[in-house]
Amino acid sequence: LQRRLGRRGAFLLCFGTVWGLIGYGQVTSPQSDQRALKLLLDIMPLDAWGSCWIAAGLIAVASAWAPQGWDWPGFLALPLIVLPWCFAYLLAWWPLGIFPRGWIAAALYGALAIGIFVVAGWREPPRPKRAEPPYEC
Repeated sequence: LQRRLGRRGAFLLCFGTVWGLIGYGQVTSPQSDQRALKLLLDIMPLDAWGSCWIAAGLIAVASAWAPQGWDWPGFLALPLIVLPWCFAYLLAWWPLGIFPRGWIAAALYGALAIGIFVVAGWREPPRPKRAEPPYEC
């Protein structure tokens, strides 16, 4: 499995799973305090946002199995859903002032997006070649 996925694929598989779980949580058990999500909820309902999280997670999980260079949809989908949430929390903190802890969530979502961009730029390390016969012991 490690040989097939590589580091980038393992990253996409893990983060895609987490994104799917976040989306599932938003659809099945939405957070009770939705003040910080006002801007997002003006665009579409929370279950639609949850579905977007799930879709981004599925794209990332599917991309995890693709070779480097073909895995870009996963590295695009992951931050694409995170950035609106980052900005919504940031704006709910300042200038709107409706969610005093918004800067914390914005910083976390922003750090996740930056981390995804960093990993997207990494090259997969070369794999060692298999030994050719005759095998030496």
